[in-house]
Amino acid sequence: MNIIKTYIEDVVIIEPRIFKDDRGYFFESFSERDFNTQVREVHFVQDNESKSSYGVLRGLHFQKPPFAQSKLVRCVRGAVLDVAVDIRKGSPTFGRWVSCELTEENHRQFFIPRGFAHGFSVLTPEVVFQYKCDNFYAPQSEGALAWDDPDLAIDWKIPADKVLLSEKDKHHGLLKEAPWLFDYQDDLYK
Repeated sequence: MNIIKTYIEDVVIIEPRIFKDDRGYFFESFSERDFNTQVREVHFVQDNESKSSYGVLRGLHFQKPPFAQSKLVRCVRGAVLDVAVDIRKGSPTFGRWVSCELTEENHRQFFIPRGFAHGFSVLTPEVVFQYKCDNFYAPQSEGALAWDDPDLAIDWKIPADKVLLSEKDKHHGLLKEAPWLFDYQDDLYK
């Protein structure tokens, strides 16, 4: 696998080696050994999948400690814009975000470490999206940011009037008002 570093430390894009012939293609989508050696040591415990249509925006979500999660995400049908926002107070990249287009053609994966909010927008008529988490879902630990926070100014690559949100995602607060931020000095992997 090819690891592409982003301008935010520990947030990486992963490109698998794809073997193609007249029958189709094959690639190894995950190897714990290679991931732990080349990205960081993480033990994924839960896999999730969602199906969405054009304009759906899911995010910006995270889980607070002690249930913080890393995510390894990919799009197996269609295309999404995937976004990771640094919400670690004291971080040199606090409040900055990285995005990556994940498609069924490029087979890229995006690693979002603990201490980041995560979201994605659907760019094609239909999307099937998969992600691995290194901690179990804990509803009492949910946190989220407003997808349209003006201080973040994320370009979701879809017109605002086409954005489809869950009822819950319509009511999240702004980063500058957030009382529940991670601390950059904390080891979130202990």
